[in-house]
Amino acid sequence: MTATRTAAAGTAKQQWATGLTAFGAVMLMLAGVLNIFRGIMAIAQDDVFLTTRSYVFRFDLTGWGWVHLALGVVAFAVSIGLLRIAPWARAGGVAIAALIIIANFLSLPYYPVWSIVMIAFSGFIIWALCVVQEDGSSGLFG
Repeated sequence: MTATRTAAAGTAKQQWATGLTAFGAVMLMLAGVLNIFRGIMAIAQDDVFLTTRSYVFRFDLTGWGWVHLALGVVAFAVSIGLLRIAPWARAGGVAIAALIIIANFLSLPYYPVWSIVMIAFSGFIIWALCVVQEDGSSGLFG
């Protein structure tokens, strides 16, 4: 009876870990697609966004468009790796989500609400990819 419970608990943990990894992969894919669209919009027509003059750093919106487009393409590629359970994909997913957070923080003056939404979105991605250990168990102490 105890062996059955242990096996069931192991299976439940594996399912939980698989579900969180899939959640992170899909969220990262969605964040990548949204960044691709955001980059295309900024490149194609940079007068759509609000610009501010009195910010600590200055960057052209077309340049931000290229940054977001590149991050989106890489995020999409890493999410495919996550769905295929590639060994490099989890660390890559956390790294690209962190870069998306940084890029969105730096672009706060241009589109503040969307940047805050993407920062929160990327935070969920990092959480989903970090809560699962390499052996498939969930949690830091699981």
